[in-house]
Amino acid sequence: MTLLDDKDNVLKQSENAEKVFLDPHHPYAFGDRVRVSVESTPVYIVVQLDSALSPALIYLTKKDWEYKIPFNIQREWPYPDGAFLGKAHYLRARYATDGEISEYRNIAVNSHDQHDPQLAAFPHATANAETRGESVFYAKNAIDGMLANESHGNYPYQSWGINAQDDAEIKIDFGRKVTMDKVGLVLRADYPHDSHWIEATLEFSNGDKEIIYPKKTKEEQFFGFQERTVSWIKLTKLIKDKDMSTFPALTEFEVFGR
Repeated sequence: MTLLDDKDNVLKQSENAEKVFLDPHHPYAFGDRVRVSVESTPVYIVVQLDSALSPALIYLTKKDWEYKIPFNIQREWPYPDGAFLGKAHYLRARYATDGEISEYRNIAVNSHDQHDPQLAAFPHATANAETRGESVFYAKNAIDGMLANESHGNYPYQSWGINAQDDAEIKIDFGRKVTMDKVGLVLRADYPHDSHWIEATLEFSNGDKEIIYPKKTKEEQFFGFQERTVSWIKLTKLIKDKDMSTFPALTEFEVFGR
């Protein structure tokens, strides 16, 4: 694991065959990034690059994966106060165990997903609409593991905002074939500011489609379907309720399988 600045200078480095950590004792600068290197790919690793983030089990398809240190430069911030700040940091990474890899779980969750286009670490969320291009409304917020949904904007209420687009859709790429049989949706429930969807379509990489019918609730809603082995899933053809609000949004998109 290596901490680099924006000019590729090595700020700190550590190597270990099975697990590794870094403990830099200085504030981050804009442009700093962490590089996690593995001997071969594909491979599953568990990373936690800030104490404010939950550990993430991710699937790497390239030997070098880089994580850009986020900076709070917008009006609102999708991370806890103090995340990536201060002089004392602790970053760690290790190979995932066989049990972690094969466990039936939410295979979409990734607290370390990044907004920038990349094809190295999965799961990865993308969307064709994100409200005003603000980080608190990025698609990646829908797979960060956070379920708080009774407000919007700053942490812990980050969400996927659709920028009032009728054709908005969100896609989760897994980087390999996975088997799934259920999704969970947490609609953002800042009512009456928010609206909600009454119908949506789940589209799969094999061409299959499933129509689902969400309800207006702050609770998570689950939708089961015949088991499929696919490489991505998309939530599309979102139909909004005919209420007065123009702001339907998604707090979390969970996918269950192996």
